[in-house]
Amino acid sequence: MKWLLILIVLAVVVMLILASRKPNSFRVERKILIHAEAATVFDYINDFHQWTQWSPWENVDPNLTRSYSGSDMGVGAHYAWQGNKNVGQGNMTILESTPNSFIKIALQFIKPFAANNTAEFTLTQQGDNTEVAWVMYGPSPLISKVMGLFMNMDKMIGTQFETGLTNLKNAAEKAKQPI
Repeated sequence: MKWLLILIVLAVVVMLILASRKPNSFRVERKILIHAEAATVFDYINDFHQWTQWSPWENVDPNLTRSYSGSDMGVGAHYAWQGNKNVGQGNMTILESTPNSFIKIALQFIKPFAANNTAEFTLTQQGDNTEVAWVMYGPSPLISKVMGLFMNMDKMIGTQFETGLTNLKNAAEKAKQPI
């Protein structure tokens, strides 16, 4: 029994040492090329009411509750959500909004883990297409570093970003089609 306890303590110490060597911040980024004007794409991101059409987390919980406050769109727009364990609870506020090119969002997660991060969308018009870069970054506290020993955060979050960007592409490209 004594050896088992020593082994467990050693394993925990090794995990903490490995975790402490991880970076103090994280950054996840994904890009997509959308065959639509930047203004069309921008409207889907700059208005939280439009996120139901493309956000990868909107359909994870059919009982997700949403609330909107502040500005209708752009700087000051605020969106809060509460859902099951897969979507948790949190809120977002648009901090910066440069028409058709850039949006910066303060992102606060409350559940399942508390975290304060930043999300940015950069739109670059390229002929008939718009390149959209979705970035999230923030501090990486010890608990995140420990979790990072067992799961690839870039892959986990990045996969969700890829899904969201594909949904955004489909919505924006469909919107520009004549009815």
